[in-house]
Amino acid sequence: MNIFDKIEPEKKKILEQTKALLTGHFRLSSGRHSQYYFQCARLLQYPEITRQIAEELAQTFKEEQIDVVVSPAVGAIILGYELARLLGCRAVFTERQEGKMTLRRGFEIYPGENVLIAEDVITTGGSVLEIKELLIHHRQVKIKGFVAIVDRSRGKFKPEERFVKWLTLELENYTPEECPLCKKGLELIYPGSRTLTS
Repeated sequence: MNIFDKIEPEKKKILEQTKALLTGHFRLSSGRHSQYYFQCARLLQYPEITRQIAEELAQTFKEEQIDVVVSPAVGAIILGYELARLLGCRAVFTERQEGKMTLRRGFEIYPGENVLIAEDVITTGGSVLEIKELLIHHRQVKIKGFVAIVDRSRGKFKPEERFVKWLTLELENYTPEECPLCKKGLELIYPGSRTLTS
C-alpha cells in the first residue's frame, strides 16, 4: 500500500506541493533509520501553509490560557512561533548544549506557567520529553500538552498530557543494527539539525 493512501486529500496535496516527504535512506534525529524522511523545513517555508497547520493544532488549546510555547531548535522554532502568535503568548526554544537540552539566550520560563510543547516531527518523542523534564524539574510549570506537525511514532509516543498532531504517518523505522537499507549498502543521509551548533 502506498503511504499516501491513508492521507486526507487536502493534506496529501500539501505534501505533494511542498515536496516535504523524501524517499531514500535516512538517519533520523532519534538515531533510527528509515526509507522516508519528513523534511518540515520544506513545508514551513510557506507562511500560509504554516498558518493553516498551526491554526488546526492551536484550536485544542485556545481555552487553556497558554503562557508560552516551547519548541526544540532548530526544526520546530517556526511552528512554535506561529502557535504562540495564534495563542497570544510567548515563544521560546531549547537547544542542546553538550548533548543536554537547555534554555539559552536569556529565555526564562516562570513557575506556574502554562506550557505547550511543540515539535515538527515526533519519532520517539525523546526531544519533547527532555523539554518536559527540564521544565517540570527546574521550573515547576504546568504542561498543557504536546503538538506536532507529524507523528511517525507508530503509536509509541503516548504522553500523559494531550497530544495533537496534524498528520500521522505510519512509516517504518529501524535501529541501525536491523536496518535493511544498511544491509543493501545504500548511502545513509542525515538531513536533520540536531548536530548544528551556534
